[in-house]
Amino acid sequence: MTKSKMLLGAAGLAMLAGGAFADTSGKRIALSNNYAGNSWRQAMLQTFKEVGGKAVEEGVVAAADAYTTSENQATEQAAQIQNMILQGYDAIILNAASPTALNGAVEEACNAGVTVVSFDGIVTAPCAWRIAVDFKAMGKEQVEYLATRLPEGGNLLEIRGLAGVFVDDEIHAGIEEGVAENSQFKIVGSVHGDWAQDVAQKAVAGVLPSLPDVVGVVTQGGDGYGAAQAFKAAGRDTPLIVLGNRQDEMQWWADQRDANGYETLSLSIAPGVASLAFWVAQQILDGAEVPKDLTVPFLKVTQDTLDEALETTPEGSVANTVYTLDDAKAVISGAM
Repeated sequence: MTKSKMLLGAAGLAMLAGGAFADTSGKRIALSNNYAGNSWRQAMLQTFKEVGGKAVEEGVVAAADAYTTSENQATEQAAQIQNMILQGYDAIILNAASPTALNGAVEEACNAGVTVVSFDGIVTAPCAWRIAVDFKAMGKEQVEYLATRLPEGGNLLEIRGLAGVFVDDEIHAGIEEGVAENSQFKIVGSVHGDWAQDVAQKAVAGVLPSLPDVVGVVTQGGDGYGAAQAFKAAGRDTPLIVLGNRQDEMQWWADQRDANGYETLSLSIAPGVASLAFWVAQQILDGAEVPKDLTVPFLKVTQDTLDEALETTPEGSVANTVYTLDDAKAVISGAM
């Protein structure tokens, strides 16, 4: 590490450790969410409610309100953001329906002096902050894991998320890259599961009759258990399905492990990233210098950590990491 980088890191840590630069007790933060139709989004909203509610009770901020659009439409979410501007919110944390279609509304917010922090589904507007995992790496890692388990390769089924959303595009790109580098695999079918078990089960059931034997299923989260049920209903052998940290699929995994030694991998972004976005927004309002792009690792469950993950994940929910203010300061200082 160079001397200048060491000094910058030390300065950044000192700045973050120095407490408030301005009083945020009168500041109001809102969450704009485009979709709530699966367990991950419900866990995300619950985490925001708990963390934001406690921050309000303790006088850190004046408000931490969550809003979800009735349809996953960028036009509706843009109108929601514009309404938040009119309501006088100081910061908006945003899980976006599109990386680009909301940029106009985001720029309006920035021009009105509103801090915008996007997470999970991020936006590309230069004035906004972005918090994301490396979704492309998450997609690629699935194929690399399958290559260690199935070195001879075979046919894969891909279950995608919500069409047009940044997360779906990035995970898909990573899967494509993984297959290109592991040519023993071939994607023989692709469906959209919308990150929901019931949607995924129906979509997989619809395509299975036209598919040859499938050795593995690459996913995006919220779809693994639905895929397993579709294969079972079709009377087909259960392939190696990469899972997405949902409690129901992890319980299915544990049951299969105990019954026949089934082994797989589960990985996803933690829904608690909403709490990180909240604290990052609070720090920006507090006067901290925060890089525009922050990256957090995805949460991974392995055969060795499955039981622990199940013990700490409520029924119907998702394996989670909740971020504190100190965690946010550490992420910020690390990015600097």
